[in-house]
Amino acid sequence: MGVLDNLHPELQERFSTGGGELTRKMGIELLEISAERSVARMPVDGNRQVVGILHGGAHVVLGETLGSVSAAIHAGAGRYAVGIDINATHTKSIAEGWVTGTCTAISLGKTICVHEIVMTNDAGERLSTVRITNLLRDQ
Repeated sequence: MGVLDNLHPELQERFSTGGGELTRKMGIELLEISAERSVARMPVDGNRQVVGILHGGAHVVLGETLGSVSAAIHAGAGRYAVGIDINATHTKSIAEGWVTGTCTAISLGKTICVHEIVMTNDAGERLSTVRITNLLRDQ
């Protein structure tokens, strides 16, 4: 059973392409998705900045991907999520391997969703924390 199998068919179609062009370019792999909790991983290779560590913006892309997917699932069919605020705090760098993002819902409202995404390395050490707020709209 795939990660998208339990989604409404409209959402399956939306996410079946890997979550968009940037998500695919960065090598992000969705492992688990729901409104309450989503998990994905991303390689450091190909996403480094000039000094050889993972680019801070890559953390944010992974965080926004997870938070937006989770918010879209909560929004449901006929609705969509748009990010209205995002921030990140980087606490540890990484130069190789994989980064795993674990997204947890803070608030799942009728019009606003807030998620926290914790990025960790292969040893489980926290690398950064991203928080995203999404506005839920009707199509």
